Amino acid sequence: MSARAPRAEGGALPPREIALAVLIAALWGASFVAIKAGVAQAPPLFLTALRFFLAAFPALLFIPRPKVKLGDLAGYGLCIGVGQFGLLFLAIRNGMPAGLASLVIQTQAIFTMALAHVLLGQKTRPRQVLGALVALSGVAIIGFARGGSTPLTPFLAVLAAAIFWSAGNLFSIRAGRANMLAFIVWSSAFAPLPLLALSFLLEDHAAIRAALTHPSVAVWGGAAFLAYGATMVGFGLWSHLLSRYPAAQVAPFSLLVPVFGMAATALVFGETLGAGVLAGAAVVLTGLALAVTQGRRS
Repeated sequence: MSARAPRAEGGALPPREIALAVLIAALWGASFVAIKAGVAQAPPLFLTALRFFLAAFPALLFIPRPKVKLGDLAGYGLCIGVGQFGLLFLAIRNGMPAGLASLVIQTQAIFTMALAHVLLGQKTRPRQVLGALVALSGVAIIGFARGGSTPLTPFLAVLAAAIFWSAGNLFSIRAGRANMLAFIVWSSAFAPLPLLALSFLLEDHAAIRAALTHPSVAVWGGAAFLAYGATMVGFGLWSHLLSRYPAAQVAPFSLLVPVFGMAATALVFGETLGAGVLAGAAVVLTGLALAVTQGRRS
């Protein structure tokens, strides 16, 4: 793989870009509420297909295809749509707590920095590695406090989803300074057909028909929020940041997602935030500060 070199190899992100990164984290954190509510009423692979269908159509008819390789569009759409979210929706449907899922999937920050370093030649400063490791230790603290009874298979599915997310990030990095809204819309078109095929093979056909013929706010409203808020706005802005700054500067901000995700699921579903969770969240924020601030130059 090769990519256009993002701007600014060192230092912190500008304040405007930091604000965008925090907004993305808030949207993605809130999306776990929509996912949990949606998969309670619709088959998870079908719901994922609906999400990416809405993200692609009808916008694709009005937004010109971005000037990037077709393989990058397809790779991103398949990694994010089928790999990341197909597995994530399945995991939450099969017993993974939504708040805990928002934590575990943030292991993508380490995978993204490592893959960008190995495959794209992006430099990673020791401070960024240390900050990411500290933040991930906070994720581990929260996971230990929350996840003693979490089933193993859904947990492993979320880890696999994190790997697919990091692979998708590489395709958005390779896209460079393309129109990122167009990139998200056109790449989303590659996800619905594989997801529908998997849904037809693996999921209950009666449940699929019920979701189509008896629409509910949780299913269709949730899918719309996931398509337009989390996918088009969230992933559009995320790809924008990754195309302009090194992955090691951007990826750690995703570690804020569990802070928002845990708060949102606590507010909506009554999931409690104990002392262990709050302590872990503090460690996450500390690690994030280490990873994204410049520090003293030698």
